[in-house]
Amino acid sequence: MWSICKKELHQFFSNLSGYIAIILFLLVNGLFLFVLKDSNLFDFGYTTLDTFFELVPWVLIFLVPALTMRSLSEEFKAGTFEILLTRPVTKWQIVSGKYLSILVVLIFVIVPTFIYVFTIKKLSAEGGIDSGGITGSYIGLFLLASVFAAIGLCCSSFTNNAVIAFLISAFCCLLLYFGFNAVSKLPAFLGKADYYIEMIGIDFHYRSVSRGLLDSRDVVYFGSLIAISLFITVKNLYKR
Repeated sequence: MWSICKKELHQFFSNLSGYIAIILFLLVNGLFLFVLKDSNLFDFGYTTLDTFFELVPWVLIFLVPALTMRSLSEEFKAGTFEILLTRPVTKWQIVSGKYLSILVVLIFVIVPTFIYVFTIKKLSAEGGIDSGGITGSYIGLFLLASVFAAIGLCCSSFTNNAVIAFLISAFCCLLLYFGFNAVSKLPAFLGKADYYIEMIGIDFHYRSVSRGLLDSRDVVYFGSLIAISLFITVKNLYKR
């Protein structure tokens, strides 16, 4: 598992694509937070990173599938998956190694955003920020990215085409994050099943963790989505 993880990380950081992904992530968020009108933090008049945590899921919906789309589809297309099967590793170890490498890359993507926290703290008049809320938001952000990574890896196991894997993954992430929230607001469900339908979506649990309160139900929800996605991925490998 560790050897696969190290191989994937070496491939990612051995060319410019890995660094470009991190730079673009920081650039897009930086433009919205500090430059563009109606979204930059200076317009609010108080120290908050709510705009960042509302924006970043949209960025991750496209960034994470871009990171995962080649994970397995490229192995199938190039024929290297058969070579990988000759090594003394199980299907679970292959999937776990690739998933772990994606999580490490996502950590490298998220950690530089801590500079936003220090910037806001320095710019605040009293030097105080809601540390509990920001900590909870970052935990929720990592859980969200972890789920998207598992979904992206799962989608990559269905096809030999990396572009198709990206499109399917982005659609699934978008559907699971915003879809149930949108359905719950339909007039037919208002005041009836709207709350329970909204609970199925990722957005509900992401916002719950972002309040600074880590509920075991939210952790179980994220963990279940990751486990199901990885289980389907392994099943797809057995079919190969």
